[in-house]
Order: sequence, then structure tokens, then C-alpha cells
Amino acid sequence: MAKIISLVNQKGGVGKTTSAVNLTTYLATAGKRVLLVDLDPQGNASSGLGINVRELKNNLYQAMILGKNPREIIVTKKSLGFDILPSSQDLAGSEIEMIHMENREFKLYNALRQVRTEYDYIIIDSPPSLGLLTINGLVSSDEIIIPVQTEYYALEGLSQLLETISLVKENIQPDLKIKGVMLTMYDRRNRLSRQVVKEVREHFPGHVFENVIPRSVRLAEAPSFGKSILNFDAFSKGARAYKGIAKEIIEMDAVK
Repeated sequence: MAKIISLVNQKGGVGKTTSAVNLTTYLATAGKRVLLVDLDPQGNASSGLGINVRELKNNLYQAMILGKNPREIIVTKKSLGFDILPSSQDLAGSEIEMIHMENREFKLYNALRQVRTEYDYIIIDSPPSLGLLTINGLVSSDEIIIPVQTEYYALEGLSQLLETISLVKENIQPDLKIKGVMLTMYDRRNRLSRQVVKEVREHFPGHVFENVIPRSVRLAEAPSFGKSILNFDAFSKGARAYKGIAKEIIEMDAVK
């Protein structure tokens, strides 16, 4: 049965979608059966893998809000090596629709439960907010990865995120755990970057991935070609870093 991992940070621009796409890619390359769930109404994970979300008849909205079987919605591309549950702008209005629904925090959980046994990992790319969609992602998940950019204000907002995680644990999903903090956009020439790495490692002792994601033009370019970094530039520093974190994840799970 799949381990479900959400990438969460309510701040935008921390490399969350890039990380979701590339971790999924490298987990799949390691022989794991993986489903990437695009929970962000902007649909960047879907479009960044070459899926035209406007042309799709069905998307995550139909599974969460209308109760459609996810198997009818999942996109399988042999060239990727993993499956995608794509997003759409329809999801943007779903938070308002869900307000008056019963068990509104469990809409994604109920959808994923139907396909969970078919995968080793389900990776959720959450929207940059702490709204109902992100809460749905947290409730569905076993573990969370928090991407943190190694820049000024890196730790700002993290206390609010940790508070939300605590509330979900206390009230809905008691087994939810933080798998790790992932440092992104690292520039080793920059003193501030190095200082933030030190601060985050002190702040979350034992919970920070060893591999650090560098600031990289190649990582930024890959989605515009509809590719992961593996398919775009497999020998770049960014590719090596994501491959390393995927390996860390697999090793952590093998110990348990």
C-alpha cells in the first residue's frame, strides 16, 4: 500500500512543484510505482510534465467534488514512468464548494483510498496556501516534506504551518509525521544561503535532508519543455540532488 507524502509550504516560490515532479521522477526511476497528485489549481505540476490541463475532460476536481473514480482520471504516460492525477482551474472554486459539505477535509482521502493499493508512493503537490485543499492533502498523507528556500525570511511562516500540522494531527490524522525539511535554491557562494542552511538544521535537528537543492537555471527551464530534470539534463547538479533525496527517502522507508 502506498505511502502518501505531501509537499507543503504556504509560501509560494520555494520550489515545491519542482520538487514534487522531480522526486516523483526519481522514485519511479528507482523502480517504485508512483502517482503524482496535482492539488494546486494552477496545475503547474501537470503542465510542467507536458499535460494540457485545458484539454482534459476530467481532473482532480471530478474525483474530489463529484466522486468520480480516480482511475478514470489518472493520466499514464510511458515516457514519464509514473502516473499523474492532474489538476485544473476548477479546483480553485472547490474550496468554497466544500465549505458546506460533510467531511469536507476527507474529499481527497476518499479519492486516493480507491487507488492506494496500486502504488508504492503517492506524492501530493499542495497549493501555496493553508486552505481546505492543503488541509485535504495533509489529512490524506502519512508524511510531509517541507521545502524551505535558503533565502531571507526562509523560516517566516513555518510556525503557522507547523501549527496547522499540529491541529490536523490532534483532530483528524494522529499518525501524520514530518518526513523532512528539504532545502532548496541553495547558492553556496552566498553567505546568507549558508547561514540559512545552518539555521534550518539547528531548528529541525535530525529532520533535514542531507542533499540540498541548488539554485539552478536548468531546473527552472525543464518545465517549459514539459520535462522533469532527469529527462531535460540528467547530469546537472539539480538532477543529482533530487536523485539523492529520492534515495534518502527510500532508505528511510527501508529502515522502518
